[in-house]
Amino acid sequence: MVVSEILRIKGNALFTTPPTRPALEAVEAMAQHDIGSLVVMDHGRLTGLLTFAEVLQALADRGGTLGDLTVAEICQLEPLTTVPGLGVMELRRIMLERHARYVPVMEGSTLLGVVSFHDVAKAVYEEQIFENQMLKSYIER
Repeated sequence: MVVSEILRIKGNALFTTPPTRPALEAVEAMAQHDIGSLVVMDHGRLTGLLTFAEVLQALADRGGTLGDLTVAEICQLEPLTTVPGLGVMELRRIMLERHARYVPVMEGSTLLGVVSFHDVAKAVYEEQIFENQMLKSYIER
């Protein structure tokens, strides 16, 4: 299985934010859509990634308030990205090594979507179930 198959199953909803957006508004959007990340886009170009980890760190650093912080002030700059043709097992390895929970999927400079570690775990799990069923079916013949 490759990354593009995960995106196909997930659907094509993209959640982005400009870097100048108030961080609190970005957090509200994340809560409203029940998502753990927002891709930071500036004039059609990926410039960062905002996840709940950066939000929690900003809250801890500022005594529980985001105040007038913007997305650009707390987001990850130059986040890990992947391509649609990468194998899911390879992506899982990279995500584990880099402690990445969310990875934007890029085709050239075009954002195709975001894959979460949950998405990858689910894909690996479903692939293993399928393989186990095929093996059991083969053995029972």
